[in-house]
Amino acid sequence: MEKKTKAAIGLISLGCSKNRIDSEQMLALLREEGYRIVSDPSRADVIIVNTCGFIQSAKEEAISTLYEMASFKETGRCRLLVATGCFAQRYPDAIREEMPEVDVILGVNEYEKLIRAIDEAMQGMHPVYTDDDGHFFEYGRILTTPGYSAYIRIGEGCDNMCSFCAIPLIRGGYRSRGESEIIEEIRRLVSEGVSEFTLIAQDTTRYGTDHGGESRLPELMEKIAEIPGVRWLRVLYCYPERVDRRLMEVILRHDNICRYIDLPMQHISQHILDAMNRAETSEHIREICTMLKENGIALRTTLMVGFPGETDEDFEELLDFVREVRFDRLGAFTFSPEEGTAAEKMENQVPEEIKEQRYDALMTLQQEISKENNKDRVGSICRVLVEKKRGSRYVGRSQFEAPEIDGSIFFSSAEPLAVGDFVPVHITRARAYDLMGEAENG
Repeated sequence: MEKKTKAAIGLISLGCSKNRIDSEQMLALLREEGYRIVSDPSRADVIIVNTCGFIQSAKEEAISTLYEMASFKETGRCRLLVATGCFAQRYPDAIREEMPEVDVILGVNEYEKLIRAIDEAMQGMHPVYTDDDGHFFEYGRILTTPGYSAYIRIGEGCDNMCSFCAIPLIRGGYRSRGESEIIEEIRRLVSEGVSEFTLIAQDTTRYGTDHGGESRLPELMEKIAEIPGVRWLRVLYCYPERVDRRLMEVILRHDNICRYIDLPMQHISQHILDAMNRAETSEHIREICTMLKENGIALRTTLMVGFPGETDEDFEELLDFVREVRFDRLGAFTFSPEEGTAAEKMENQVPEEIKEQRYDALMTLQQEISKENNKDRVGSICRVLVEKKRGSRYVGRSQFEAPEIDGSIFFSSAEPLAVGDFVPVHITRARAYDLMGEAENG
Protein backbone atom coordinates (compact mmCIF):
# COMPACT_ATOMS: atom_id res chain seq x y z
CA MET A 1 0.00 0.00 0.00
CA GLU A 2 1.32 3.42 -0.94
CA LYS A 3 2.49 5.56 1.95
CA LYS A 4 0.24 8.53 2.58
CA THR A 5 3.00 11.13 2.77
CA LYS A 6 5.88 11.90 0.46
CA ALA A 7 7.26 14.94 2.24
CA ALA A 8 10.94 15.71 1.71
CA ILE A 9 13.18 15.32 4.77
CA GLY A 10 16.56 16.90 5.38
CA LEU A 11 18.72 15.71 8.28
CA ILE A 12 21.79 17.39 9.77
CA SER A 13 23.82 15.21 12.14
CA LEU A 14 26.14 16.90 14.63
CA GLY A 15 28.60 15.44 17.11
CA CYS A 16 30.07 11.99 17.44
CA SER A 17 29.86 8.68 15.59
CA LYS A 18 27.26 7.47 18.11
CA ASN A 19 25.02 10.31 16.98
CA ARG A 20 25.72 9.34 13.39
CA ILE A 21 24.28 5.87 13.99
CA ASP A 22 21.13 7.42 15.47
CA SER A 23 20.84 9.58 12.35
CA GLU A 24 21.32 6.60 10.06
CA GLN A 25 18.54 4.72 11.84
CA MET A 26 16.23 7.72 11.56
CA LEU A 27 16.93 7.95 7.82
CA ALA A 28 16.09 4.26 7.38
CA LEU A 29 12.86 4.67 9.35
CA LEU A 30 11.85 7.73 7.33
CA ARG A 31 12.55 6.02 4.01
CA GLU A 32 10.57 2.96 5.09
CA GLU A 33 7.63 5.24 5.85
CA GLY A 34 7.75 6.78 2.39
CA TYR A 35 9.49 10.06 3.09
CA ARG A 36 11.98 11.39 0.54
CA ILE A 37 15.47 12.18 1.81
CA VAL A 38 17.10 15.34 0.41
CA SER A 39 20.56 16.76 1.07
CA ASP A 40 19.67 20.40 0.41
CA PRO A 41 17.77 21.90 3.40
CA SER A 42 16.18 24.52 1.15
CA ARG A 43 14.31 21.64 -0.57
CA ALA A 44 13.15 19.97 2.65
CA ASP A 45 9.62 20.14 4.03
CA VAL A 46 10.88 18.80 7.36
CA ILE A 47 14.37 19.50 8.71
CA ILE A 48 15.82 17.34 11.50
CA VAL A 49 18.86 18.48 13.48
CA ASN A 50 20.42 15.67 15.49
CA THR A 51 22.28 17.65 18.12
CA CYS A 52 25.27 17.12 20.41
CA GLY A 53 25.40 18.51 23.93
CA PHE A 54 28.67 17.13 25.29
CA ILE A 55 30.58 20.38 25.86
CA GLN A 56 29.88 24.09 25.54
CA SER A 57 31.13 24.37 21.97
CA ALA A 58 28.84 21.50 20.93
CA LYS A 59 25.85 23.18 22.56
CA GLU A 60 26.66 26.42 20.79
CA GLU A 61 26.87 24.57 17.47
CA ALA A 62 23.49 22.93 18.16
CA ILE A 63 21.83 26.28 18.85
CA SER A 64 23.35 28.02 15.84
CA THR A 65 22.43 25.12 13.54
CA LEU A 66 18.84 25.09 14.77
CA TYR A 67 18.53 28.83 14.12
CA GLU A 68 20.15 28.45 10.71
CA MET A 69 17.73 25.67 9.74
CA ALA A 70 14.78 27.66 11.11
CA SER A 71 15.55 30.33 8.52
CA PHE A 72 14.41 27.92 5.80
CA LYS A 73 10.86 28.41 7.07
CA GLU A 74 11.17 31.85 5.45
CA THR A 75 13.55 31.20 2.55
CA GLY A 76 12.82 27.56 1.72
CA ARG A 77 10.04 24.97 1.93
CA CYS A 78 10.46 24.02 5.58
CA ARG A 79 7.21 23.45 7.45
CA LEU A 80 8.60 21.63 10.49
CA LEU A 81 11.86 21.84 12.40
CA VAL A 82 12.76 18.83 14.56
CA ALA A 83 15.42 18.89 17.31
CA THR A 84 16.74 15.47 18.34
CA GLY A 85 19.81 14.14 20.13
CA CYS A 86 21.72 15.02 23.28
CA PHE A 87 21.02 18.76 23.37
CA ALA A 88 17.31 18.11 22.84
CA GLN A 89 17.31 15.42 25.52
CA ARG A 90 19.00 17.65 28.07
CA TYR A 91 17.32 21.00 27.46
CA PRO A 92 13.75 20.42 26.18
CA ASP A 93 12.23 23.17 28.35
CA ALA A 94 14.80 25.75 27.28
CA ILE A 95 14.30 24.87 23.62
CA ARG A 96 10.53 25.12 23.95
CA GLU A 97 10.77 28.48 25.73
CA GLU A 98 13.57 30.14 23.80
CA MET A 99 13.25 28.57 20.34
CA PRO A 100 9.57 28.53 19.32
CA GLU A 101 10.75 27.81 15.76
CA VAL A 102 11.37 24.19 16.86
CA ASP A 103 8.20 22.15 16.30
CA VAL A 104 9.31 18.73 17.63
CA ILE A 105 11.69 17.81 20.45
CA LEU A 106 12.85 14.20 20.48
CA GLY A 107 15.31 12.72 22.98
CA VAL A 108 18.14 10.26 22.47
CA ASN A 109 16.15 7.06 22.80
CA GLU A 110 12.83 8.08 21.30
CA TYR A 111 13.53 7.63 17.61
CA GLU A 112 10.83 5.03 17.10
CA LYS A 113 8.37 7.86 17.89
CA LEU A 114 9.76 10.05 15.11
CA ILE A 115 7.01 9.35 12.57
CA ARG A 116 4.30 9.83 15.19
CA ALA A 117 5.88 13.11 16.31
CA ILE A 118 6.06 14.44 12.76
CA ASP A 119 2.42 13.50 12.15
CA GLU A 120 1.38 15.26 15.35
CA ALA A 121 3.33 18.37 14.43
CA MET A 122 1.72 18.40 10.97
CA GLN A 123 -1.61 18.61 12.83
CA GLY A 124 -0.45 21.67 14.77
CA MET A 125 0.75 19.96 17.93
CA HIS A 126 4.19 20.52 19.50
CA PRO A 127 5.27 17.06 20.71
CA VAL A 128 8.09 16.59 23.21
CA TYR A 129 9.37 13.05 23.78
CA THR A 130 12.38 12.78 26.07
CA ASP A 131 11.67 9.71 28.21
CA ASP A 132 14.38 7.04 28.04
CA ASP A 133 13.50 3.54 29.18
CA GLY A 134 16.97 2.23 28.37
CA HIS A 135 16.03 -0.16 25.57
CA PHE A 136 17.91 -0.40 22.27
CA PHE A 137 16.18 0.85 19.14
CA GLU A 138 17.08 -1.94 16.72
CA TYR A 139 16.43 -0.80 13.18
CA GLY A 140 18.05 -0.76 9.78
CA ARG A 141 20.36 2.04 8.71
CA ILE A 142 21.06 4.19 5.70
CA LEU A 143 24.83 4.53 5.93
CA THR A 144 26.18 8.05 5.75
CA THR A 145 29.73 6.70 5.75
CA PRO A 146 31.34 5.39 2.53
CA GLY A 147 29.81 2.08 1.49
CA TYR A 148 32.85 0.05 2.55
CA SER A 149 32.89 1.33 6.16
CA ALA A 150 30.45 1.38 9.08
CA TYR A 151 30.36 2.15 12.78
CA ILE A 152 28.86 -0.51 15.04
CA ARG A 153 27.35 0.46 18.38
CA ILE A 154 27.92 -2.18 21.07
CA GLY A 155 26.64 -0.27 24.11
CA GLU A 156 24.80 2.83 25.23
CA GLY A 157 25.06 5.15 28.22
CA CYS A 158 27.83 5.23 30.80
CA ASP A 159 28.40 4.28 34.44
CA ASN A 160 31.87 5.78 34.86
CA MET A 161 30.57 9.04 36.37
CA CYS A 162 33.62 11.13 35.53
CA SER A 163 33.24 14.40 37.39
CA PHE A 164 33.45 16.50 34.21
CA CYS A 165 31.11 14.52 31.97
CA ALA A 166 27.38 15.01 31.40
CA ILE A 167 26.85 11.87 29.28
CA PRO A 168 25.33 9.77 32.12
CA LEU A 169 22.90 12.64 32.75
CA ILE A 170 21.93 12.62 29.07
CA ARG A 171 22.12 9.01 27.91
CA GLY A 172 21.68 7.20 31.21
CA GLY A 173 23.50 4.26 32.71
CA TYR A 174 25.52 1.78 30.70
CA ARG A 175 23.82 -1.15 28.98
CA SER A 176 25.34 -3.61 26.52
CA ARG A 177 23.73 -4.28 23.19
CA GLY A 178 22.88 -7.92 22.56
CA GLU A 179 25.68 -9.93 20.99
CA SER A 180 23.35 -11.64 18.53
CA GLU A 181 22.03 -8.27 17.32
CA ILE A 182 25.58 -7.00 16.81
CA ILE A 183 26.64 -10.10 14.88
CA GLU A 184 23.47 -10.06 12.78
CA GLU A 185 23.96 -6.41 11.85
CA ILE A 186 27.58 -6.97 10.82
CA ARG A 187 26.64 -9.99 8.69
CA ARG A 188 23.96 -7.93 6.97
CA LEU A 189 26.32 -5.04 6.31
CA VAL A 190 28.96 -7.41 4.94
CA SER A 191 26.34 -8.69 2.48
CA GLU A 192 25.81 -5.06 1.42
CA GLY A 193 29.50 -4.51 0.71
CA VAL A 194 30.88 -3.16 4.00
CA SER A 195 34.35 -4.50 4.82
CA GLU A 196 35.62 -2.14 7.57
CA PHE A 197 33.92 -2.05 10.98
CA THR A 198 34.60 0.29 13.90
CA LEU A 199 33.17 -0.65 17.30
CA ILE A 200 31.92 2.26 19.39
CA ALA A 201 30.15 2.99 22.68
CA GLN A 202 30.65 5.58 25.36
CA ASP A 203 32.98 2.99 26.90
CA THR A 204 33.55 -0.09 24.73
CA THR A 205 35.51 -1.91 27.43
CA ARG A 206 32.39 -2.03 29.62
CA TYR A 207 30.80 -4.41 27.14
CA GLY A 208 29.13 -7.27 29.03
CA THR A 209 30.02 -5.99 32.50
CA ASP A 210 26.42 -4.95 33.15
CA HIS A 211 25.61 -8.68 33.24
CA GLY A 212 28.31 -9.36 35.81
CA GLY A 213 31.97 -10.27 35.52
CA GLU A 214 34.80 -8.84 33.45
CA SER A 215 34.64 -7.13 30.09
CA ARG A 216 33.49 -9.33 27.22
CA LEU A 217 34.88 -7.01 24.56
CA PRO A 218 37.73 -9.41 23.71
CA GLU A 219 35.29 -12.28 23.17
CA LEU A 220 33.00 -10.09 21.06
CA MET A 221 35.88 -8.95 18.86
CA GLU A 222 37.03 -12.54 18.43
CA LYS A 223 33.60 -13.55 17.13
CA ILE A 224 33.35 -10.56 14.79
CA ALA A 225 36.84 -11.19 13.39
CA GLU A 226 35.74 -14.68 12.36
CA ILE A 227 32.85 -13.40 10.23
CA PRO A 228 33.71 -13.87 6.52
CA GLY A 229 34.00 -10.51 4.78
CA VAL A 230 35.20 -8.52 7.81
CA ARG A 231 38.50 -7.28 6.42
CA TRP A 232 39.21 -4.62 9.05
CA LEU A 233 37.93 -4.36 12.61
CA ARG A 234 38.96 -1.66 15.04
CA VAL A 235 37.76 -0.45 18.43
CA LEU A 236 37.45 3.09 19.80
CA TYR A 237 36.69 4.62 23.23
CA CYS A 238 38.41 1.99 25.40
CA TYR A 239 38.45 3.00 29.07
CA PRO A 240 42.06 2.45 30.27
CA GLU A 241 41.03 0.78 33.54
CA ARG A 242 39.68 -2.28 31.70
CA VAL A 243 42.30 -2.56 28.96
CA ASP A 244 44.35 -5.66 29.65
CA ARG A 245 46.45 -8.39 28.08
CA ARG A 246 43.34 -10.34 27.05
CA LEU A 247 42.27 -7.51 24.75
CA MET A 248 45.75 -7.04 23.37
CA GLU A 249 46.14 -10.74 22.59
CA VAL A 250 42.87 -10.80 20.63
CA ILE A 251 44.05 -7.82 18.60
CA LEU A 252 47.36 -9.53 17.87
CA ARG A 253 45.81 -12.93 17.11
CA HIS A 254 43.72 -11.84 14.12
CA ASP A 255 45.12 -10.34 10.93
CA ASN A 256 41.86 -8.50 10.27
CA ILE A 257 41.84 -6.68 13.63
CA CYS A 258 43.69 -3.39 13.26
CA ARG A 259 46.76 -2.91 15.46
CA TYR A 260 45.19 0.25 16.81
CA ILE A 261 43.45 1.16 20.03
CA ASP A 262 41.85 4.35 21.26
CA LEU A 263 42.38 5.12 24.97
CA PRO A 264 40.76 8.42 26.02
CA MET A 265 42.73 8.75 29.25
CA GLN A 266 42.20 12.51 29.88
CA HIS A 267 45.30 13.03 32.07
CA ILE A 268 48.26 11.34 33.74
CA SER A 269 48.61 13.27 37.01
CA GLN A 270 47.16 11.09 39.79
CA HIS A 271 46.00 14.24 41.54
CA ILE A 272 43.92 15.23 38.49
CA LEU A 273 42.73 11.68 37.76
CA ASP A 274 41.36 11.46 41.30
CA ALA A 275 39.58 14.80 40.94
CA MET A 276 38.12 13.60 37.64
CA ASN A 277 36.79 10.50 39.44
CA ARG A 278 38.69 8.29 37.02
CA ALA A 279 39.09 4.75 38.36
CA GLU A 280 42.41 3.98 36.70
CA THR A 281 45.74 4.90 38.20
CA SER A 282 48.60 6.77 36.61
CA GLU A 283 50.75 3.69 37.11
CA HIS A 284 48.29 1.42 35.25
CA ILE A 285 48.01 3.88 32.37
CA ARG A 286 51.79 3.90 31.97
CA GLU A 287 51.94 0.10 32.14
CA ILE A 288 49.32 -0.51 29.45
CA CYS A 289 50.83 2.15 27.16
CA THR A 290 54.20 0.40 27.44
CA MET A 291 52.63 -3.03 26.87
CA LEU A 292 50.69 -1.96 23.79
CA LYS A 293 53.50 0.04 22.20
CA GLU A 294 56.00 -2.78 22.72
CA ASN A 295 53.65 -5.09 20.82
CA GLY A 296 53.28 -2.78 17.81
CA ILE A 297 49.80 -1.44 18.54
CA ALA A 298 49.21 2.17 17.55
CA LEU A 299 47.87 4.33 20.38
CA ARG A 300 45.34 7.11 20.12
CA THR A 301 44.27 9.15 23.12
CA THR A 302 42.25 12.19 24.14
CA LEU A 303 43.56 14.51 26.83
CA MET A 304 42.00 17.38 28.76
CA VAL A 305 43.80 20.50 29.88
CA GLY A 306 42.64 23.11 32.36
CA PHE A 307 40.70 20.83 34.70
CA PRO A 308 39.99 22.59 38.03
CA GLY A 309 43.06 22.47 40.23
CA GLU A 310 45.45 21.59 37.39
CA THR A 311 48.76 23.17 38.41
CA ASP A 312 51.75 24.02 36.27
CA GLU A 313 53.37 20.89 37.72
CA ASP A 314 50.39 18.73 36.70
CA PHE A 315 50.56 20.11 33.18
CA GLU A 316 54.31 19.58 32.94
CA GLU A 317 53.80 15.98 34.04
CA LEU A 318 51.28 15.59 31.23
CA LEU A 319 53.72 17.00 28.66
CA ASP A 320 56.48 14.70 29.93
CA PHE A 321 54.11 11.74 29.64
CA VAL A 322 53.27 12.63 26.03
CA ARG A 323 56.99 12.93 25.23
CA GLU A 324 57.58 9.53 26.85
CA VAL A 325 54.77 7.58 25.17
CA ARG A 326 54.91 9.36 21.79
CA PHE A 327 51.28 8.71 20.93
CA ASP A 328 50.57 7.89 17.31
CA ARG A 329 47.38 9.98 17.46
CA LEU A 330 46.32 12.52 20.07
CA GLY A 331 43.36 14.84 20.41
CA ALA A 332 42.82 17.38 23.17
CA PHE A 333 40.23 19.77 24.52
CA THR A 334 39.98 22.34 27.26
CA PHE A 335 37.87 21.76 30.34
CA SER A 336 34.29 23.00 30.05
CA PRO A 337 32.20 23.30 33.25
CA GLU A 338 29.11 21.31 32.32
CA GLU A 339 25.86 21.97 34.12
CA GLY A 340 25.00 19.32 36.70
CA THR A 341 28.46 17.75 36.88
CA ALA A 342 30.61 17.65 40.00
CA ALA A 343 33.42 19.57 38.31
CA GLU A 344 31.17 22.50 37.46
CA LYS A 345 31.41 23.96 40.96
CA MET A 346 34.89 22.81 41.91
CA GLU A 347 37.26 25.36 43.37
CA ASN A 348 40.46 26.46 41.64
CA GLN A 349 38.94 26.85 38.19
CA VAL A 350 41.68 27.47 35.63
CA PRO A 351 41.42 30.78 33.72
CA GLU A 352 40.45 30.47 30.05
CA GLU A 353 43.67 32.15 28.92
CA ILE A 354 45.78 29.52 30.70
CA LYS A 355 43.61 26.71 29.32
CA GLU A 356 44.23 27.92 25.78
CA GLN A 357 47.97 28.33 26.38
CA ARG A 358 48.19 24.77 27.69
CA TYR A 359 46.12 23.43 24.82
CA ASP A 360 48.37 25.15 22.27
CA ALA A 361 51.53 23.88 23.99
CA LEU A 362 50.21 20.31 24.09
CA MET A 363 49.11 20.25 20.46
CA THR A 364 52.35 21.87 19.29
CA LEU A 365 54.27 19.11 21.06
CA GLN A 366 52.06 16.43 19.56
CA GLN A 367 52.49 17.87 16.06
CA GLU A 368 56.26 17.47 16.41
CA ILE A 369 55.88 13.92 17.73
CA SER A 370 53.43 12.98 14.99
CA LYS A 371 55.80 14.22 12.27
CA GLU A 372 58.69 12.26 13.78
CA ASN A 373 56.51 9.14 14.07
CA ASN A 374 55.47 9.51 10.45
CA LYS A 375 59.09 9.92 9.33
CA ASP A 376 59.82 6.57 10.97
CA ARG A 377 57.31 5.00 8.60
CA VAL A 378 59.11 6.21 5.45
CA GLY A 379 60.42 3.20 3.56
CA SER A 380 57.83 0.80 4.95
CA ILE A 381 55.07 -0.89 2.98
CA CYS A 382 51.56 -0.88 4.43
CA ARG A 383 48.17 -2.14 3.33
CA VAL A 384 45.97 0.82 2.40
CA LEU A 385 42.21 1.08 2.00
CA VAL A 386 41.41 3.28 -1.01
CA GLU A 387 38.94 6.02 -0.04
CA LYS A 388 38.89 8.40 -2.99
CA LYS A 389 40.77 9.71 -6.00
CA ARG A 390 41.95 13.31 -5.91
CA GLY A 391 43.39 14.47 -9.22
CA SER A 392 46.04 11.97 -10.26
CA ARG A 393 46.50 10.66 -6.73
CA TYR A 394 44.57 8.32 -4.52
CA VAL A 395 43.73 8.92 -0.86
CA GLY A 396 43.46 6.14 1.69
CA ARG A 397 44.22 4.87 5.18
CA SER A 398 46.21 2.05 6.71
CA GLN A 399 45.21 0.07 9.80
CA PHE A 400 46.92 2.79 11.85
CA GLU A 401 44.47 5.54 10.78
CA ALA A 402 40.88 5.46 11.99
CA PRO A 403 38.16 6.90 9.72
CA GLU A 404 37.40 10.62 9.99
CA ILE A 405 39.66 11.41 12.97
CA ASP A 406 43.17 10.56 11.76
CA GLY A 407 45.40 11.53 8.84
CA SER A 408 45.47 10.09 5.33
CA ILE A 409 47.91 8.43 2.94
CA PHE A 410 48.21 10.10 -0.48
CA PHE A 411 49.68 7.84 -3.16
CA SER A 412 50.05 7.27 -6.87
CA SER A 413 49.26 4.06 -8.72
CA ALA A 414 50.33 2.75 -12.11
CA GLU A 415 47.07 0.83 -12.34
CA PRO A 416 43.51 2.10 -11.81
CA LEU A 417 42.05 1.42 -8.37
CA ALA A 418 38.48 1.38 -7.08
CA VAL A 419 37.20 2.91 -3.87
CA GLY A 420 37.15 0.18 -1.23
CA ASP A 421 40.14 -1.69 -2.69
CA PHE A 422 43.04 -2.71 -0.47
CA VAL A 423 46.48 -2.11 -1.96
CA PRO A 424 50.09 -2.27 -0.64
CA VAL A 425 51.66 1.19 -0.60
CA HIS A 426 55.34 2.06 -0.26
CA ILE A 427 55.65 5.13 2.01
CA THR A 428 58.04 7.69 0.50
CA ARG A 429 57.44 10.96 2.38
CA ALA A 430 55.96 12.20 5.65
CA ARG A 431 54.14 15.27 6.89
CA ALA A 432 52.97 16.06 10.41
CA TYR A 433 49.72 14.11 10.07
CA ASP A 434 49.69 12.65 6.53
CA LEU A 435 51.89 10.31 4.50
CA MET A 436 52.75 10.06 0.80
CA GLY A 437 53.62 6.98 -1.16
CA GLU A 438 53.37 4.79 -4.26
CA ALA A 439 51.18 1.72 -4.77
CA GLU A 440 53.03 -1.57 -5.18
CA ASN A 441 51.12 -2.78 -8.23
CA GLY A 442 51.50 -6.19 -9.77
